[in-house]
Amino acid sequence: MVVTFGQSRLYKSEDYGKSFTDITQLINNTFIRTEFGIAIGPDNSGKVVLTADVSGGHHGRIFRSEDFGKSFIQTDLPFEPQQQILYHPRNASSLLVISLNKSLWLSMNFGDTWQRIHEKVCSVRWGPEDEIYFTTDSNELCIGRGALELCRSTDFGKTSKVIAQNIFSFGLGGKFLFASIMTGKGNLRMIHVSVDRGDTWNMAQLPPVGHEQFYSILAANDYVVFMHVDEPGDTGFGTIYVSDDRGLLYSKSLERHLYTATGGETDFTNVTSLRGVYITSVLSEDGSVKSVITYDRGGEWSPLRKPENSECDATAKSKDKCSLHIHAAYSISQKVNVPLPPISEPSAVGLVLAHGSVGDAMSLLNPDVYVSDDGGYSWIRALKGPHHYAILDSGGLIVAVEYHTQYHSINTIKFSTDEGQCWYSYNFTDDPIYFTGLASEPGAKSMTVSIWGYRETLISQYWASFTVDFRDLLTRNCEDGDYTKWLAHSRNTGDSTDGCMLGYKEQFLRLRKSSVCRNGRDYVITKQPAPCPCTLEDFLCDFGYYRPENKSECVEQPEISGILEFCFNGTQEQLQTTGYRKIPGDMCEGGILLPRKIIDLKKKCNNSSSLVNPPLDVPQSHQSVPTSPHSIVIFVTIIAILLVIIILGVLLVKKYVCGGRFLVHRYSVLQQNVEASGVDTEEKLESSAFSSSKPMYHDDSDEDLLE
Repeated sequence: MVVTFGQSRLYKSEDYGKSFTDITQLINNTFIRTEFGIAIGPDNSGKVVLTADVSGGHHGRIFRSEDFGKSFIQTDLPFEPQQQILYHPRNASSLLVISLNKSLWLSMNFGDTWQRIHEKVCSVRWGPEDEIYFTTDSNELCIGRGALELCRSTDFGKTSKVIAQNIFSFGLGGKFLFASIMTGKGNLRMIHVSVDRGDTWNMAQLPPVGHEQFYSILAANDYVVFMHVDEPGDTGFGTIYVSDDRGLLYSKSLERHLYTATGGETDFTNVTSLRGVYITSVLSEDGSVKSVITYDRGGEWSPLRKPENSECDATAKSKDKCSLHIHAAYSISQKVNVPLPPISEPSAVGLVLAHGSVGDAMSLLNPDVYVSDDGGYSWIRALKGPHHYAILDSGGLIVAVEYHTQYHSINTIKFSTDEGQCWYSYNFTDDPIYFTGLASEPGAKSMTVSIWGYRETLISQYWASFTVDFRDLLTRNCEDGDYTKWLAHSRNTGDSTDGCMLGYKEQFLRLRKSSVCRNGRDYVITKQPAPCPCTLEDFLCDFGYYRPENKSECVEQPEISGILEFCFNGTQEQLQTTGYRKIPGDMCEGGILLPRKIIDLKKKCNNSSSLVNPPLDVPQSHQSVPTSPHSIVIFVTIIAILLVIIILGVLLVKKYVCGGRFLVHRYSVLQQNVEASGVDTEEKLESSAFSSSKPMYHDDSDEDLLE
């Protein structure tokens, strides 16, 4: 681990923070840039790149290490970096970076030599294979949003190809390549999707957004995309849509999803300890913020259950009926006393730690720490007041340190070996410190944690770090008898479909809460999957359908006839549906059958491809041709006829082509829903739980967050 303190000293630890060595001399006492100065290589490669803060001149400097920081090589660059150096995801010797003068530079030998592979570059990302994707701007300013070109190189910059134009922004997620494209109609833009690395594009069936709105990819894998579409105006909320497995057709999943326009904060959280579970917040019409959870990848959302050992707070109308509300990024941005967002780990099955409050809505009062051991179905209040926390030993150990906003010294760390039910304290020092944070090895496999802080004297402050190794406490390795069978997503053991989620059951071997032992680094999750018969819970509402609140059946949106037309790969297709489509990645077998059939009509359709794909080079003649009065009359007549044809064509396209009939209806329905809900996009959210006024629009509020 390499750590910088300010811009002056560089320290390294090789024993999980138990001790540190000053290695500043290895980089010639050079200042390292604080904003993006340290770039750690992927997959424990041992590679480290430090970007130096060099005053004056037009050249940069880096220090390179291939042995985990034991030695460094100084390398002077022919450019000054604008960003952190990007590693190839599978080959840490291949590096990319954009310079201050908008040139794109590549190194294939871990930064020893560099070559400039393109000019006028605004953004860049490595692709899933060896591709390089980047946007360019002909005027070099990179401020002409909507006028960028998206390029792809498959030979490490030797050649490149323009794969899309009129780009506002782009992003990668799972197998999908996304681009936000200007439509040519004012300032509106739409999402286009490619699953073949940009060779072909299709327009996603999502509402367009204007200059004060944005798109955001909340989560994406090879099966499904969660896309947030911002509402018009600075409302602070939008709608979550969930895609099909092509990233093309989207179903409305959650309305009034909280997502601030100015800061880009959202509480959307992927619970990585149990498949299909996500938590986020909605902004109620009265301005209050409430938490909701889905267990089936956005098929249905519901409030979080009230913990049995907690009482409803003052926000609750009924002392018996309220729910748990989770504090995440939005609360942190609003300076609520929340030190950490929710955490979960794939190796700690079912375990979730989060700060929260119990009531009808989120509260400004100090939150408590809540723990779920079943992926968010049930919760207990584990600790009173805010804490820093971490998961160790694949969930066999939880540690926490009490958090104070004011100066308050501490010398105690709390720990639990039974998923937060009982807690113990350990004094890690006799001389208290002002606590600043916990650090543990990523992946939750370690049993050591470092506690950071500082001490004060009359004339100075100095940093202190303590490492607690819980192997001294949990000395016994877990055996077979320490584990018990646990059925994930279990709610009703008397039901034959109990535990069925996304089409199959999963039974895990989990550590008994009464077992005091350690899983160890070699611990591997043991699970037994079994398919389930298909039920309504295995289906999302299809394109043009929605689930009314508190209903499991999908109903047709008004004016939708059940046969929808849309455009895919340049040809018109027809969707015949009963209103349901299987959740992407769902593995159910048999059971109910809800037919869904897509028919290729073999008709060319307008998919705005001219806005995405580069136009062909057509020679243009600049020769002047004299005109006569007769030719002018003919010209005017032709123009009039063309205008009539265009108007008729637009009407026909809206009604029949490329899903236009559906899209026009869909956007009008969205607007009607906003009007029917009584939302005034100009009003301030003074009645919100956080008593904060509506954020004002600024230049960054329309950035699409497609990463």
